[in-house]
Amino acid sequence: MKFNEQTQQQLERALRKLAEKFPSEQEATMLTDIHYRVSQDTGEVTILDDDDRELTRCVVEEWIDNKDDDFYEKITPVIRHSLSKHSQLADNLSVLKPYAFVLEDDDHETVAELYVVDGDTVIMDPDLMVGLDKDLDDFLEKLLKS
Repeated sequence: MKFNEQTQQQLERALRKLAEKFPSEQEATMLTDIHYRVSQDTGEVTILDDDDRELTRCVVEEWIDNKDDDFYEKITPVIRHSLSKHSQLADNLSVLKPYAFVLEDDDHETVAELYVVDGDTVIMDPDLMVGLDKDLDDFLEKLLKS
């Protein structure tokens, strides 16, 4: 998936608008998730709260009329990168921790967990830990055999 400068700017601008609504010096709001709803037809990225109230929106022009079957899989790392690159904004919202940024499709179905903020712990990519249990089991088995 293309990740050009304009896409970066649009996603950053949307995150900045979100951060303006939840400034760190304000009393923390109770939210569990911040939803990124992306329309494959219009390229529109709408950021919503838990109650489906719109917080901000932007349009990513290069995503307009994208017909790829794996569209959401392709944009997930793009949005994750934007959140991690601007973690100072994402991590310091006046929202009670833990909270997560999640990606949704046009049908309001959760596609991916993008970024989790939990106090001093930040989880950017849950796929990093895939297979860790098996790796640890294999390591322990080899260690015990020696």
